[in-house]
Amino acid sequence: MESLGFDLRKEASLRTLTNDVVKSSAIEGHDLNPEEVRSSIARRLGIDVAGLVPASRDVEGIVEMMLDATQNFDKPLTQERLFDWHAALFPTGRSGMRRITVADWRRVENDPMQVVSGPIGREKVHFQAPGSEMVEQEMTAFLSWFERQTDVDPVLKAGISHLWFVTIHPFEDGNGRIARAITDMTLAQAEGIPDRFYSLSNQIEAERKHYYENLERQQRSSPEITHWLDWFLDCLGHAITNAEEVLSSVLFKARLWERINQNPVNERQREIINRMLEHDFVGYMNTSKYAKMAKTSKDTALRDIQDLVQRGIFLQNPGGGRSTSYRLVDKNDDGD
Repeated sequence: MESLGFDLRKEASLRTLTNDVVKSSAIEGHDLNPEEVRSSIARRLGIDVAGLVPASRDVEGIVEMMLDATQNFDKPLTQERLFDWHAALFPTGRSGMRRITVADWRRVENDPMQVVSGPIGREKVHFQAPGSEMVEQEMTAFLSWFERQTDVDPVLKAGISHLWFVTIHPFEDGNGRIARAITDMTLAQAEGIPDRFYSLSNQIEAERKHYYENLERQQRSSPEITHWLDWFLDCLGHAITNAEEVLSSVLFKARLWERINQNPVNERQREIINRMLEHDFVGYMNTSKYAKMAKTSKDTALRDIQDLVQRGIFLQNPGGGRSTSYRLVDKNDDGD
């Protein structure tokens, strides 16, 4: 990723963060609109992308929390900061239709606090958290440990902090999303950079069954956590390996422009190529569409397209006549 320019690194980080936010919510059954999430992140990071849409308060809240965790990874993790994250997650003071305690530890009326999965009416209890009377003491110990300088490997610290926080379950709702934000913050500290190029939440969502199984096994066993850390490191390894799929389009875009810039195209062609590289571009290119998008004549559009075909940047699809269409060369055609 260091070999890419600043703009492409930001684009890659935008895609990863969008995936992270969407999947972290999906683990707990909250489905967010990816376009809203992408737009919210892009605006907050000052990234100029096409097709920005308004985002709901729920989306803005979780994006604000995730960006604070990763962009400000070097700031202390405090009770006040956790309360701010919780308030951002629940801007209306409600979880769905239910009013909840926001920006404060859970209360005795919420006991017993259980970690569950599955649809309403068929929930499965994975473990039960400590009683509410213990939460403040347990969180004080957790935050003191988190901020203390130790010789614990920072990647192991990410796995330990995730398990410790989700076991205490200090809030009435949103504990899983905050636990994953703390984990991302710890991994950012390990790497010393705010940019995200792999999504642990995406991988946890893909391995959700094993995630809950390991939490359940750990909660019902001794304080020995080696088994949990084995699973966590495997999951992290899978996340890093699978990042290649998410980033492949960005990496291909970088290679394609490197090739094109050896013999630069004109501004119309550059605009069209960039538009076709956008994730929301649908269908193929033809003369009429090119002329409309580039605000030029059909004759000029045809000359531009033919030039791109000769360069191997456009490939003509099967068929001809009025149905003649073209697609952008992809990584499978590129020979890389």
